[in-house]
Amino acid sequence: MFEFVQSGGVVMLFILLALVVTIAITAERLWALRRKQVIPPALKTQVIEWARKRRLDEKHLEKLAESSPLGAIMAAALRYRHQPREVIVDSVEDAGRHVLHEMEKPINWLSVIADVAPLLGLLGTVVGMIKVFASIMENGVGDAGVLAGGISQALITTAAGLMVAIPALLLYRYFKSRVEDMAIVMEQQVMDLIDSLDTSQNREPAA
Repeated sequence: MFEFVQSGGVVMLFILLALVVTIAITAERLWALRRKQVIPPALKTQVIEWARKRRLDEKHLEKLAESSPLGAIMAAALRYRHQPREVIVDSVEDAGRHVLHEMEKPINWLSVIADVAPLLGLLGTVVGMIKVFASIMENGVGDAGVLAGGISQALITTAAGLMVAIPALLLYRYFKSRVEDMAIVMEQQVMDLIDSLDTSQNREPAA
């Protein structure tokens, strides 16, 4: 393994760094984007119970906002529960954009890595070929070892760049789709919550 990295030259270190970042982001997002973490199954029922008992005060709303991404959107909606429905919907959309940004921000780096890793591989290829031609100019074509070293660096870095970029791109697409699916579910649950509060006439009197 060390010989493989050494053969790739300095560029290989940056490709390895990209690999480490990819692994770290993947592990963190797999943990953070667990469905029960983002969309707690009993949260809507709990909030409706709070409304029934007139417990939608600021303390409970802050607790709700900090509990999960879904809770943050619900809290934004409930803070405007005395306002017209259009105001509530605008609040939900604003909160949803913020929540989605926070959920997608780490995985956007996977897209960056998927774009940059092949370029690093290409850079290694160019550096390797420069070494080959420099060796040819200095020693002719007789030194096969130097030629082989340059060609090896070119091929290794290209392959390594693609080996990092392809999984990074697939993981980015996977997490992006996962976030979008969860966003639809969260939006539906929040609107169901607002409808439940409306139809059951559980809103508190406006101040």
